[in-house]
Amino acid sequence: MSEKPILTRKQKQIGFITLNRPKANNTFTPEFAQQLDEALWAMERDDEVKVVIINANGKNFCTGISLDQFNNKSHTEYRKFLYGIDAFYRTLAKMTKTTIALAHGYTVANGAGLAFAADITLAAESATFGTTAINVGLICLGPAAPMSKVIGRKKLIEMVLTGDMFSAAEAEKLGLVNRVVAADELEAAALQLAAKLAKKSSIALRIGKEGLNRLLEDSYDRKLDIMDDLFAAICAGEEAEEGVTAFLEKRKPSWQVD
Repeated sequence: MSEKPILTRKQKQIGFITLNRPKANNTFTPEFAQQLDEALWAMERDDEVKVVIINANGKNFCTGISLDQFNNKSHTEYRKFLYGIDAFYRTLAKMTKTTIALAHGYTVANGAGLAFAADITLAAESATFGTTAINVGLICLGPAAPMSKVIGRKKLIEMVLTGDMFSAAEAEKLGLVNRVVAADELEAAALQLAAKLAKKSSIALRIGKEGLNRLLEDSYDRKLDIMDDLFAAICAGEEAEEGVTAFLEKRKPSWQVD
């Protein structure tokens, strides 16, 4: 029997959600996305849990949506698929519990989106980020939603449209991560922070997060719907099919010339 793609556990008032597809770089599939969303809601409903840590097994945190999922779907099917894959963005935005993501290794595409959508993000010095989907003919519009709450329009456009990778240090400079630590200190730093938060009043944490979200949010769910609708449109096109196929075949894509 294969291992579950998402693992959960509790340690006192701290909940842990662990991405557990290390051989596949913790890439998203419908099952993975569903179990992640279910785990987040389970932590939200657990009265004992005050803080939720999201980490990952393996060399990389998460490298996005598994590219073998981009095949032979209509626009309507891609829309339904992406709403399921990206459910965690909506869930994290609605959670009253404080969430902490621990990024290490490659943290790109939807993996970067997951890391940035958490309330607090800690990164290993060696972590590498990127909104890389454009390099295979897709586009990182899901990750752009939480990023748009943190960085300015010009930098967001540059990052999403170039697909360039950037370091943990640059992510910290941009405000996309809170703190960068040595890789072997990442878990300890998260536990220390989570324990500090867990000592606070549950009501104060919940009301504080709700108040801060109301100050910063502007129809976040609607924005995510628009991003997924646009992404579904590109997924159903010929260039996306060519980009994904070229990546899987380890060759350069042959884009259609306008």
